[in-house]
Amino acid sequence: MASADETIEARATWPALIKGWRRRCPNCGTGPLLSGYLKVRDRCPVCREALHHHRADDGPAYLTILIVGHLMAPLLLIVFETWRPEPLVLFTIFAVGCIGLSLYLLPRLKGAIVAFQWARGMHGFGGDTT
Repeated sequence: MASADETIEARATWPALIKGWRRRCPNCGTGPLLSGYLKVRDRCPVCREALHHHRADDGPAYLTILIVGHLMAPLLLIVFETWRPEPLVLFTIFAVGCIGLSLYLLPRLKGAIVAFQWARGMHGFGGDTT
C-alpha cells in the first residue's frame, strides 16, 4: 500500500484542474463535484473520494472579479471609443455581460480551486488532518 506522500505525488495537477473546471470529481472525473450552484459534495457519488476537506473560501470570488474586470474594462473602453453608444445602452449591455460572465465563471473556478487543493494534498486531502 502506498503512503500518503506517494499518493499525493501521483496526483497530476493539470488534469485535476481541468476536471475541476468541468465541475467533476478531481479523482475520477465523472462524478459531480458540486451538489448545487456552489455547494461542494462531501463525497464523490461515483468513486467515494472525500471532498469535504476543501477550503475554497473567497478564492473563487476574487478570481472571478479579477477575470471579469480584466476582460470587461478594456472591452468597455473599446466599445465606447469605437461606437459611442448611449450611456443607458452601454450600461445595460455591460451589466448583463458582467453578471453573465460572473455567473458562468464562479462555479468553474470553485471547482478548479478544490481540484488544485486535492491535487496538492492541501487541507487534509493528503490523508493528514492539517
